[in-house]
Amino acid sequence: MIKIVLLTLGATVVALLVLALVGWLALRGPDIPYATLEAKYGERSSHFVDLPGGVRLHYRDEGDPSRPAILLVHGFGDSVFSWDGWVRRFGDRYRIIRVDLPGHGLTRAPDGYVATADGYAELIDALAAKLALPRFAIAGNSMGGGVAWQVAARYPQRVDALILADAAGWPNETLSKNPPLAFRLLKYSWGRAFLRSIDNKPLIRQGLRADVVDPSVITPAFIDRWAELQRAPGHRAILMSMQPGAHSQASVETLRTIKAPTLVLHGEQDHIIEPAAGRKFAEAIPGARLILYPNVGHLPQVEIPDRSADDVAAFLAALPADAAP
Repeated sequence: MIKIVLLTLGATVVALLVLALVGWLALRGPDIPYATLEAKYGERSSHFVDLPGGVRLHYRDEGDPSRPAILLVHGFGDSVFSWDGWVRRFGDRYRIIRVDLPGHGLTRAPDGYVATADGYAELIDALAAKLALPRFAIAGNSMGGGVAWQVAARYPQRVDALILADAAGWPNETLSKNPPLAFRLLKYSWGRAFLRSIDNKPLIRQGLRADVVDPSVITPAFIDRWAELQRAPGHRAILMSMQPGAHSQASVETLRTIKAPTLVLHGEQDHIIEPAAGRKFAEAIPGARLILYPNVGHLPQVEIPDRSADDVAAFLAALPADAAP
């Protein structure tokens, strides 16, 4: 009897191991070479610049170079493509520079690169110096919003205006009842190790569609691009070493030092960074203006690109001549 039980148990273990191996082979996602990604996702406006720390940063320089400059910073896992709607809407009125942060898009970073909001802010400063960029407006979404307000606080001589779209910096006052599975896995070392080596497209699809109220804006092509760019060599290691939202903690004291005119945008149905965070930014930054969007989630630049772009353009147009970008 014991022998039969042991044989059955052994067979069950073997079957489970076989199933795990089959599942692993089905999910594994090898790196996609940069050359392949650049050929597919690079544009005529794409440029690359070598910055401190071994970073080869990809950015797009679009619009009229004689016009005021706006610098756009994407969120966690995102890329320059996040801002397509804004560029289409007001690209003829500004010089628009949008960047891929290390671990994202077409930007390359060395092995062992440690991503922090401070480090990202320093790279924005280094890029501005490298390009001899005059003063500019800076806008950021989510993690990129955390970078944007740090740039405004640390390098006030560079920033004419600040736009925060569902920006990171404050812990949620209430926990999301159903956070995306990828965010839940990121809490654990084994989960991050798992995500480093698989094709994350199913998790990306689930997460992105949870980020918005209208999931139709998250098209198959949108998901494919997001997933493929995350498979650039080294990207997943950087992304999985980060805890979304945990690396750019705001303080009222720091935010009160920001002198740049500030516009805060926030979706009222954002389940990643709740609307209370937008209110806190508006209360802490002197003179900040807040716009809350009903029936909009975490990505207003994607979900309502025309409306959010028009709000930004109106905000910039209303600034005094000596403050406008």
